[in-house]
Amino acid sequence: MSVIVPVKNEEANLAACLEHLKWADEVFVVDSGSTDRTAEIAAAYGAKVVQFQWDGKYPKKKNWSLLNLPFRHEWVLIVDADEHIVEPLADEIIAAVASPGERVGFYVNRKFIFMGRWLKHCGYYPSWNLRLIKRGFGLYEELSNTGDTKSGDNEVHEHVLVKGEAGWLKQDMIHYAFPTIGVFIEKHNRYSNWEAIVQLNRLDQGLPGKLFGHSLERRRFLKRLAAKMPFRPTLRFLYSYVLRYGFLDGRRGFIFCRLLAIYEFLSVAKVAEMRAERKAAGHQKS
Repeated sequence: MSVIVPVKNEEANLAACLEHLKWADEVFVVDSGSTDRTAEIAAAYGAKVVQFQWDGKYPKKKNWSLLNLPFRHEWVLIVDADEHIVEPLADEIIAAVASPGERVGFYVNRKFIFMGRWLKHCGYYPSWNLRLIKRGFGLYEELSNTGDTKSGDNEVHEHVLVKGEAGWLKQDMIHYAFPTIGVFIEKHNRYSNWEAIVQLNRLDQGLPGKLFGHSLERRRFLKRLAAKMPFRPTLRFLYSYVLRYGFLDGRRGFIFCRLLAIYEFLSVAKVAEMRAERKAAGHQKS
């Protein structure tokens, strides 16, 4: 099978990620002009380094990779640089690819590490993503096709839309998405740009939102419902800390849920800012 690792200035994470991918036959590290040792580290692990230059339009990095890389194999695994495919999951992936049956994709669950430990609650576990895909049977949804959303050249919260039956793997990957609170703030400042653009332009017709669908469809349903409600930052905190048992994660859970409320506030505030800018631009034209 083949693996895609999309990166930009990931020297702090990439070696550990690639160490957990030694079992894979082919690894592409798709770089966006890193200025640190990212490309050097990738080459040292025998990965194929491909440079990606985004023109501000679609496709972004992951879809471009799925559409353009010269894969040797028909199955592709997508792994971020801050994720580890631990041995039990690697074994399950190999078995799934060997005998997929009618399935053309597989969802993988993630354990988020926050302040040094697994965040078991707060609505962040389970956290499913379709990461293993048979070539030609799926691409990431396009939710913000309005140019540069100031969120980077990689897909942010988009999901793979699979054309066929998908399976769900039992073993988890480990996700070191937030090694520090500063990293959380930096990432979610960018992510809130994306959230605001998607909400403002109502570009949410990708993965369906279903109250009684699978976990990703329920999450999308709740997200769309929440966008219409007042006091969203407060509701986000209460939902994550109380309804999703964030308090069981102790002090870490309280901090994390407060950060989620800040993220929600940034999204709301940026939508208001963008609407005001559009209104002012309209007045200027008239």
